[in-house]
Amino acid sequence: MLAGIAIPIGGFLAWYDKISPDWGEESFHHAIIAFGGGALISAVALVLVPEGADRLSPFPAIFCFSLGGIAFYSLDCFLDRLGGSVAQLVAMMSDFIPEAIALGATFATGDSSALLIAIMIGLQNLPEGFNSYRELIENPQLSSRNVLIAFCLLSLLGPVSAYIGIEFFAGREAWLGSLMLFAAGGILYLTFQDIAPQVVLKNSRLPALGAIAGFALGLIGYMMTT
Repeated sequence: MLAGIAIPIGGFLAWYDKISPDWGEESFHHAIIAFGGGALISAVALVLVPEGADRLSPFPAIFCFSLGGIAFYSLDCFLDRLGGSVAQLVAMMSDFIPEAIALGATFATGDSSALLIAIMIGLQNLPEGFNSYRELIENPQLSSRNVLIAFCLLSLLGPVSAYIGIEFFAGREAWLGSLMLFAAGGILYLTFQDIAPQVVLKNSRLPALGAIAGFALGLIGYMMTT
C-alpha cells in the first residue's frame, strides 16, 4: 500500500497543477515526464531484466522479453484506434504490478530489504502518477474526480499483487522471471514509442535531464538493496 499510494498522490499534485497553472512552468512538466521515463528505464535495466534473466535460461528469457514488446505494441495499436493515449498509465502499471509481485515474494523469504524496495517503488510511482493524470485528463470524457478515484483504486493493486507474489510466485522462480521480462519488454516499447517523444521541448534541452534524475533514483535504490 505504501508503494501504491504514491500513484494517487502524484495524481493530486497534477490536479493541483491544473487548477494553479502558474505553479509549474512548461519545462518543469516536460522534466517530470522525462523523470518518469528515466525511472521506468531504471526499473527495466536494474530490476526487471536482471532479476528476470537470473531466473530463466537465455532462450525463454529472450522469448518473454520480446513477447512483452509485441504484446504492448498490439495494445498500443488498439488504444490508438480507440482515439486515446494511456501509454504512461499502462507503463506505470506494467512496472508496478510485477515489482509488487516480486516484492511479495521477497517478503515471503524474510528479506530485510523488502521495505526499502517498497519505498523505492513508491518514489517511482509518484512522477508516473503525475504524468498519467496529465495524459488522461486530456480526454474530455474523463473528469478529474473520476481519474483520481481510479488512481486511489489502482493503489490497491499493490497489496493485491504482493499477496499474489507471496501465495503463488514465492519459490516459482521461472514464472516470476517470465512475468518480469514480459513487463520489461512492454515498458521499453512504451517508453520509446509514447513517453520519450513527449519530453522534447522546443528551444530547451533541460527537460531531458529529468531522465537522468529518474534513472539515478532507480540506481540509488538498486545500490541500497544489493
